[in-house]
Amino acid sequence: MNVEVWSDIACPWCYIGKRRFATALADFPHREHVEVTWRAYELSPSTPVGPGIPEIDALARHKGIPREQVTRMFAQVTDVAAGEGLAYDFDRAIAANTFAAHRLVHLARTTGGSDLAERTLEALFSAHFEHGADLGDDETLVRIVSGAGVAADAVRAALADGTGADAVRADEDEARALGVTGVPFFVVDRRIAVSGAQPADVFTQLLDTAWRDANPVQVLATADGAACVDDSCAI
Repeated sequence: MNVEVWSDIACPWCYIGKRRFATALADFPHREHVEVTWRAYELSPSTPVGPGIPEIDALARHKGIPREQVTRMFAQVTDVAAGEGLAYDFDRAIAANTFAAHRLVHLARTTGGSDLAERTLEALFSAHFEHGADLGDDETLVRIVSGAGVAADAVRAALADGTGADAVRADEDEARALGVTGVPFFVVDRRIAVSGAQPADVFTQLLDTAWRDANPVQVLATADGAACVDDSCAI
């Protein structure tokens, strides 16, 4: 089964959803048959490229609300994240354009497959939400992504030459074609989808349903054997 997940590294619910999906996948009995593809989605593509600004200030400005209100909103999300073992720190979080970071997740996939892509995405999420890293700074991206396992020289070259830009745009085009309007968004085999950072048991249901649909039980066409039906038995 192929699970595609559209997410944005700047989305706090995407990191929470990623962690909850991982919990469900770890307990899924057929997990060795599951391939996860992380796809790009930009919630705010118009965010200026370059060094970012404090997340609290960015959201207050965007929504036209007081910083105190933003702080209360972030406190609620922080509590939810803590329940998944994540230590969000919005006092340090920096709002930045995520296009380059998404390009580097694609670089990781072409370099080392889905496992390296997942490690890279995890490192970027953690750096942004837990450690106050500025994802708009190239050298910060080099440090994060090389720490996940991609060669630093390859990261610098990709940032310089635009590697992965077409792949990110293709992901976003596919999201529009599927009607995706918010993230995280999970699709199994382009047939069954779940939107949002659902509880782990919802992702378990998603995986179980998709597996049953892809692997229906077949009853052999043989002569009827003795059996019990409802409240009666053939005796």
